[in-house]
Amino acid sequence: MAKVETLAGGKRGIAATYTLRADARWADGKPVTSDDVVFSWEVGRHPQSGVAAAELFRRITRVEVKDARTFTLHVDKLTFDYNAINDLRLLPAHIEGPRFKSAPAEYRNRTAYDQDSTNPGLYNGPYRITSVVQGSHVVLEPNAHWGGAKPAFRRIVVKAIENTASLEANLLSGGIDMIAGELGLPLEQSLAFEKRHGARFAVITKPSLTYEHLDINLGSPILAVPEIRRALLLGLDRETISRQLFEGRQIVAESLVPPLDWVFAADLPKATFDPARAAVLLDQAGWKPGPGGIRVNAKGERLSLELVTTAGNRSRELVAQVMQSQWKKIGVELRLKTEPPRVLFGDTVTRRKFPHMALFAWYSAPESVPRSMLHSSMIPNGANNWSGQNYTGYASPAMDRLIDAVEVEPDKDKRRLLWREIQALYAADLPALPLFFRSDSFILPKGLKGLEPTGHQDPSPYWVENWRWE
Repeated sequence: MAKVETLAGGKRGIAATYTLRADARWADGKPVTSDDVVFSWEVGRHPQSGVAAAELFRRITRVEVKDARTFTLHVDKLTFDYNAINDLRLLPAHIEGPRFKSAPAEYRNRTAYDQDSTNPGLYNGPYRITSVVQGSHVVLEPNAHWGGAKPAFRRIVVKAIENTASLEANLLSGGIDMIAGELGLPLEQSLAFEKRHGARFAVITKPSLTYEHLDINLGSPILAVPEIRRALLLGLDRETISRQLFEGRQIVAESLVPPLDWVFAADLPKATFDPARAAVLLDQAGWKPGPGGIRVNAKGERLSLELVTTAGNRSRELVAQVMQSQWKKIGVELRLKTEPPRVLFGDTVTRRKFPHMALFAWYSAPESVPRSMLHSSMIPNGANNWSGQNYTGYASPAMDRLIDAVEVEPDKDKRRLLWREIQALYAADLPALPLFFRSDSFILPKGLKGLEPTGHQDPSPYWVENWRWE
């Protein structure tokens, strides 16, 4: 149940009432209650918690507890998706409460999920974690207190394999049974795998909303210049990269909104490969051809940039090498660096330590408002304990206004127009360089049924209770 509320100054908010399932229990047998909702909200809104989706929690001004299972969220803004609270992931107050209250600023580094991972009271889904071997694997076993459909498998082992060559080798040797598409083999590797082993495995390849791109550190004096960012994009032949590496199955991106989304603006101009125009822009920005074909500025400094991406991902490594070659032709030197994902996403990107560019992907959902990625209030820094995902440091009053407006516009036609402006401004400002929207390949044993690739940020294992063996 939801009711519009009039707030101070005539603003409109919303009071949305929810009721937890009567059979919702943590795996230690304790019920999931409204107290868990209140606690999760308190953690999320704390200025030192460092949660990525901090804005969601800040907008909830009050959690009104009706009873042990019923609660009302009072939100300070009436948004078009007011009833979507998928990012309000509940924490068990009876376990995490003492840890958080004793040291809020340190909580993100000392949660029970990190330090007591096999505690059954941390989980309320169909499975719970029963064993963790650092750097090797995690074991999941059924939650005896799960009230939904009974899961079919007595045990699921999730293995940590950091490079895609080893991932494929483990599948063929029987070390693992399947590779999920969300973080599995890159497309060109899975296509080759299907040709060789398609009779043995079921391979499902599906277009997704996953946005492969280059985040730009706009604090770099070189990349703060819009003309240079435009030249870099025009100097990339993304169509050829898609065709040669991915059999044309990676859709070239023009902004962060995928063509599969109903708000995609198909009429906006495309940034097609134009190295001649890229050279003109670099000339105008003061970077002239220099020794060895690399451009230099008036001080004699080389136009040299560093790109960091995930180690062990063959697809990204190939794309980065092609970009290095293509940019060299317009006089830009690109230095390549790889880091393990736990380092890249645990420190380098989240704390904005990359000097120039970071190559990675965003998982998205249909009509997902990019506040966390593009709003100026979402730039991570020490003061907000590195919360927010605006890793580029993009600060545009015009973009802020559009994001604020699209969130509260209930009319779909008007909202589509605002989305068009967001895409146009993104393509003009280029806080990031768009590359592709990925197609993901799921490689499954023939007998596994019930796994449905989603194509968006909610991964297929969310519905693991539907998996069956036939």
